[in-house]
Amino acid sequence: MTQEQVFKEIFQANSKKIYHLCYGYTNDEDSANDLLQETFIKVWQNLDKFRNQSMISTWIYRIAVNTCLTYLKKENRQQKDELTPNIIENHKEDISEKEEQVKVLYKCIAQLEETDRLIITMVMDEVPYQEIAEISGISEGNLRVKIHRIKNKLTELYNKHERL
Repeated sequence: MTQEQVFKEIFQANSKKIYHLCYGYTNDEDSANDLLQETFIKVWQNLDKFRNQSMISTWIYRIAVNTCLTYLKKENRQQKDELTPNIIENHKEDISEKEEQVKVLYKCIAQLEETDRLIITMVMDEVPYQEIAEISGISEGNLRVKIHRIKNKLTELYNKHERL
């Protein structure tokens, strides 16, 4: 198999999860797509350096997290202000209730600390706990407790948002 074919398979297997991770950090589709692209450029450039000491998805997650953190530090981005009601009225689209709930969920995830965002995004992408523990550097036992606390915090944030 050529390097291009290997890369294509890696991209197809991981791009959706990496996009979700990037979106969790930025809460912006365009920025998430840019970070996804930047992550996979780095994967392509360093594919020959991957040593198979961990799963390739773990390696890619680390690249993506570092890419997102570098982006946030470089841009020193603050959370974007909510759109004014007038702009919302002018650009209203027919969004299903489920899509709206997903958007609210990602806004809530964006309010979490960096480590918590990383962990919950991987949980949502059904990454095995053992792999999440390896990526985050937390023991699997502590990870389960942390995930429980993150879910409680997300529920609290989501319910606050729903009351507004």
